[in-house]
Amino acid sequence: MLNVGAISQGYVLDHIKAGGALKIYHDLGLDDTNWPVAMIMNAQSSKMGRKDILKVECDIDEVNLDIIGFIDHNITVNLIRDEKIIEKKRLCLPKEIHNIIRCTNPRCITSIEQELEHVFILTDETNEIYRCKYCEEKFNKK
Repeated sequence: MLNVGAISQGYVLDHIKAGGALKIYHDLGLDDTNWPVAMIMNAQSSKMGRKDILKVECDIDEVNLDIIGFIDHNITVNLIRDEKIIEKKRLCLPKEIHNIIRCTNPRCITSIEQELEHVFILTDETNEIYRCKYCEEKFNKK
């Protein structure tokens, strides 16, 4: 039996699709921090069969939950303080995302103005379709 210790303050990201924890680790920029991170991959799950779990010890205001919601809004986020779960958050698709994905339209203003933010707006929640704020180029998550 694998035993990973408790964290005093931070996040536990649960119900990550098996194999998805490493992508979330990189997308959240955890590889550029010095926060303690525990990654459990292919853990047994009664609901999912197999799942990944990420434990991140940091200030609870430090992680951008919109990134997690964009990657997979079915992930459960447990906020930890004093080694206890103080809140369980169910994520949803963010209505607007900044600098998570890039516009691929070569005629978009973001390809000319390099310092301009890449902003995408959720236009179809059912099909998880985002469009560039500037040129309306479609980004389909599915």
